[in-house]
Amino acid sequence: QVQLVESGGGFVQAGGSLRLSCAASGSIFRINAMGWYRQAPGKQRELVAAITSGGSTRYAVSVKGRFTISRDNAKNTVYLQMNSLKPEDTAVYYCNADAVATMTTPWSVYWGQGTQVTVSS
Repeated sequence: QVQLVESGGGFVQAGGSLRLSCAASGSIFRINAMGWYRQAPGKQRELVAAITSGGSTRYAVSVKGRFTISRDNAKNTVYLQMNSLKPEDTAVYYCNADAVATMTTPWSVYWGQGTQVTVSS
């Protein structure tokens, strides 16, 4: 089983920055893509950014140029650097990973518990 633990959320004023981290642990054979999603109250969960094991990235249009996703494959950790934050970035941010626990188990998508990001105007 793979566990994902996020950290780094908090409260920040508009224009500020936060850095989220998500560490994967447990029985891990391989991790492919990792990503960050967010869910604001009353809204559906949406993709913020994703990164493959080779380093290819993609971003939601709303965060492109402000957020940067990166990962450390040796540490099974993905990061999200968030700059120029806006009140509309306020949400619970979730980490996910496409991973396999052993050579014989199927690939599965795992989710973290979420971390709150609040941006005040």
